[in-house]
Amino acid sequence: MSRVYRSFIQRLSLKSLLVTGWVWIVFAACDSEQTRMQRFLLKGNDALAKQNYEVAIKNFNEALEIDSCYADALNNLGTVQFRQKNFAEALEFYNRALGCQSSFQDALFNRANTYYELNSLTKALEDVAQILVHHPDTLPALFLQGLIFTKQHNFALAKTAFQKAVRLYPDNVELWINLGTVFFYNHEYDSAQRYLLNAVEINPRAADAYNALALVYAATSDFAMAEKSITEALRLKPGESWYLNNRGYIRLLNGDVQSGVADINQSIAIDPQNAWAYRNKGVYYLIQNDGPSAVRLLTQASEIDPFVENVYSYLAEAHHLSGDPIEACKALSESIRRNEKRFPKHIQCR
Repeated sequence: MSRVYRSFIQRLSLKSLLVTGWVWIVFAACDSEQTRMQRFLLKGNDALAKQNYEVAIKNFNEALEIDSCYADALNNLGTVQFRQKNFAEALEFYNRALGCQSSFQDALFNRANTYYELNSLTKALEDVAQILVHHPDTLPALFLQGLIFTKQHNFALAKTAFQKAVRLYPDNVELWINLGTVFFYNHEYDSAQRYLLNAVEINPRAADAYNALALVYAATSDFAMAEKSITEALRLKPGESWYLNNRGYIRLLNGDVQSGVADINQSIAIDPQNAWAYRNKGVYYLIQNDGPSAVRLLTQASEIDPFVENVYSYLAEAHHLSGDPIEACKALSESIRRNEKRFPKHIQCR
């Protein structure tokens, strides 16, 4: 269905670092006394920029041979692992960097971002809070704070974070898209539409804005506008797996079941880790009255990402359809605990 959006490049004042893909790489000054370490660091950075991870690791380790507590090299080794989605390994390096230099803001942000990927959201918030104490107007920290609150389904605080960021950086399209997405998650569709249209006004080629708008229109049963918006998103980014999945979901809702499931299947083939697509494939099986298959897909979705919207509500329905009232009530109880908005009233639990 929907997602939060993280892809922007923004130059910031924090040590004049370039923020790319939400991970900070430390660049040393050439006139430092520790010339050899810096030379290895710069060679490693160059290799990392070219995605030559083996060479990057070699150079960062060469720097650590000179000083095993060289925080810049440890931080950048974490970035190598992060870029390869080895988040547990990345976390170890960021912890080591902070162990060597506790005030290292770049490593602190990188660790927060890694905690986010590992769903350690409380720890991620703690790190972001530390950054904002010293740099209250830093865009990546405000952005990440908003993402964390969104993932926690704490939409009130997510709105606050994104709205503060929007006031500071009104031309940042991704902020408007994420703000609109938060309102969408909170079922405030008029506000969601307003913010997303504002994103399109700033950048008419903002494909993610059209994608999110499509879901807003679908939620209000305006399937003609939903189809138009998702078509525009796919025109701007052909073959994007999230957009295909969302078009499939919209078509399921609109009764075009076979076309919808074809899109969802294609989305899964492109991105096998998209939990929303497995949820939507589970919805397809519910429409087909295939309870066991729905249970299997919805369970898979919840295991990949337990924060997927309404997954336990659908799972309760799937267990009910499969003739398993005990599991249906367990899933329904979890749905209520998570404050999911969708509620299958035909399931009776004590």
